[in-house]
Amino acid sequence: MVSFQIGNISVGGPGDPCFVVAEIGQNHQGNIQIAKQMILEAKRAGCHCVKFQKSCLSAKFTQAALARPYKNFNSWGTTYGEHKEYLEFTIEQFVELQSFATKVGIFFSASAMDEVSFVELSELGLPFIKIGSGDANNFKLIEYASKQSTPLVISTGMQEMSTVDRIVTIMRRNRKTNFCLMHCVSAYPTLPENANLRLITYLKRRFPHIPIGYSGHEQGIAITLAAVLLGAKVVERHFTLNQNQKGSDHSSSLTPTDFAFLTRAIKDLQFSIPDNRTTKTDDILKALKNYNSNQLMNLKPVELALKDVHFKTILDCEMSCRRKLGKSLVYTKNFLAGHAITKDDLAAKVSEPFGITAECIEAYVGKILKKDVRFDDPLQETDFV
Repeated sequence: MVSFQIGNISVGGPGDPCFVVAEIGQNHQGNIQIAKQMILEAKRAGCHCVKFQKSCLSAKFTQAALARPYKNFNSWGTTYGEHKEYLEFTIEQFVELQSFATKVGIFFSASAMDEVSFVELSELGLPFIKIGSGDANNFKLIEYASKQSTPLVISTGMQEMSTVDRIVTIMRRNRKTNFCLMHCVSAYPTLPENANLRLITYLKRRFPHIPIGYSGHEQGIAITLAAVLLGAKVVERHFTLNQNQKGSDHSSSLTPTDFAFLTRAIKDLQFSIPDNRTTKTDDILKALKNYNSNQLMNLKPVELALKDVHFKTILDCEMSCRRKLGKSLVYTKNFLAGHAITKDDLAAKVSEPFGITAECIEAYVGKILKKDVRFDDPLQETDFV
């Protein structure tokens, strides 16, 4: 397995420590002071890095998606656009948070939720940029990112194996080696029986020269520790100061106390099973049971999470997230009937309604429109001759 550098830390090699990321995301409630408190708490908990999310709303969402009514307990506005705008930090605020994290002594990073945001984040000199599961099939973004020098962490939730294969093909074609793939299930929270941890082993065997990590959305920490015992080289969990706060991610997030226990346990357990590629369920359960002598962890869900899995596919439990936040192909401007579609005519956005999924972009290049279409309209099969 080839290691790569995140800042001054080597990640992915046989003796390298597991790199732990506290995903603050938008759990800061749109408040920069809360965000700073979370950075400080993540440092105290022993995390290597805090991670936020950066979006250019007009590049990530269609106007129809932003106008979608959004009134529920978790909303910060009457429309989805108002909700996202409330939670979005400016790039100047990101610079302020990055400076604070540097003073605290913890790495600062972010997910780029669109190409505009990737360019903005690249200018900050981050130790890595995350490409989330929602953009794992956004091959225009993947292609662009693969040509940049910044290390990448790429999640693979709500995607087929063919999409993951294509990500790796793009990276190899552009000679990108400083990246890792994260096993992930895009369900909030993820039930133990859907965690499919054996896909970590599957991905390691399929891509033996690429570090494999785990981005977890389950409740508790035992399943994440099992992922480390299987050989996950990067671990990411959502982070919150209070699991009862407003926001859809808090219930599957870890508190500072949870994270402190997790980071200690990872340090104690990460090298306890020598050959991670052939790790048996009994070996993992034994290691966790011996470590859990004080009964701080519930180990019953771990066995469910370790059921045999022989191939990666989109799970039923991920479809809600895929329909809400998955990227569809949309038109980049108005076009008249008779126009032949080029790749530049298409973008990947969260659209309303959900349309043809972003990984299908090549299939529509060269097709002829049989009717007029408008900017931001999602592609439909009925658009073409």
